[in-house]
Amino acid sequence: MNKTYSAKPNEVERKWYVIDAADVELGRLASLTANILRGKFKPEYTPHIDTGDFVVIINAEKIKVTGKKETDKIYYSHSGYQGGLKKINFKDMITKFPTRPIEKAVKGMLPHNTLGSEQFTKLKVYAGDKHPHEAQNPVEWQNLEAIK
Repeated sequence: MNKTYSAKPNEVERKWYVIDAADVELGRLASLTANILRGKFKPEYTPHIDTGDFVVIINAEKIKVTGKKETDKIYYSHSGYQGGLKKINFKDMITKFPTRPIEKAVKGMLPHNTLGSEQFTKLKVYAGDKHPHEAQNPVEWQNLEAIK
């Protein structure tokens, strides 16, 4: 009888990938990134183990959204106090905090537990086209044309 393979945390090999977010739709980029962070593209994928890779996203301020989402998509945050609800639309969010829309979209696609938090720490998002992770020898993600 064959046993099902289950990855062990110390056996996982992690790679670094760079994704250029210029002119890519937000949701498509977020779902691709979440799958890489979870390790879904690997044959040794195990749902309860963090088998994912590191992802560096550059040019976050050049992300695009379709339709009227630029003005109609609203991000909410609440301070916890009465009347503490804050609203900001996508256009203002991209100007003030260019990395946050991608981070929020990817975080929403990861598991909402400790494992998801651990996987989210492997995401690095930068507004410009430079990043400080050259020492890790990141590889450009190849299948980006499929989501453009």
